[in-house]
Amino acid sequence: METMNQHPTAQLSPVLFIPHGAGPLPLLGDTSHQDMVGFLKDLVPTLGKPSAIVVISAHWEETVVTITSGTAPALLYDYRGFPAAAYQIQYPAPGDPVLAKKVHHWLQQGGIAAKLDNQRGFDHGLYVPLKIMFPDATIPCIQLSLLNNLSAAAHIAIGKALMELRQENVLIIGSGFSFHNLRAFFSQTADASDPKNAAFEHWLIDTCTNPELSVQERETRLTHWDLAPFARYCHPREEHLLPLHVCFGLSQTNARLVFEGQVAGKKASAFLW
Repeated sequence: METMNQHPTAQLSPVLFIPHGAGPLPLLGDTSHQDMVGFLKDLVPTLGKPSAIVVISAHWEETVVTITSGTAPALLYDYRGFPAAAYQIQYPAPGDPVLAKKVHHWLQQGGIAAKLDNQRGFDHGLYVPLKIMFPDATIPCIQLSLLNNLSAAAHIAIGKALMELRQENVLIIGSGFSFHNLRAFFSQTADASDPKNAAFEHWLIDTCTNPELSVQERETRLTHWDLAPFARYCHPREEHLLPLHVCFGLSQTNARLVFEGQVAGKKASAFLW
């Protein structure tokens, strides 16, 4: 069982790992994203009313952890080959420079090199899910980068350094995808099952939710995620999985499975701490 002492979960800000889907397709009415869109909409009332949102996006990597600190970040249309509507999406959420400085301080205090960036905009790992969840775009947002070394242990450590963030009235979102093999997405046939995808999902759900695992057992599994069944098939490159590692570092307890369904034709899951 978990051995770490924590405040009661009800007093802590929620931490959520979600699939954000394939580029802008969730916002363009794509039928293969209907389950995901419905899940994100239905989840919002259970999350309280955050005063700010912090997103760890799979689509931003830096040599040191970097935090958006601008007052009004623009949008980055960081995808190509989509209809014109994909490049007209708007999500004018304000930034939160004060919260960004707190995050920067906590990271440095935890021994993790970090920097602020007041020029970078929000990428689609932030605005695609948030436009579904909080369409009014009135809640201030900041975005946190991954490290381009793609170290699982380093991303767990980032989460550990930010545990004080859960004492703030914020919503913390790891925005990625529990399956991210682009070749498999584009080569799949309609309604084709994928046993490799299913096997990895089973392992990931057990790793994140099984209450019988200790903190250390859970951390060891996630650190060595590439030993899981068909890990490198599901994640040839792990940037879409690593936001989950930050989420685990923030919580260090078992999560609740809040979504298990099809996204873009593949099994995907979402977790809430």
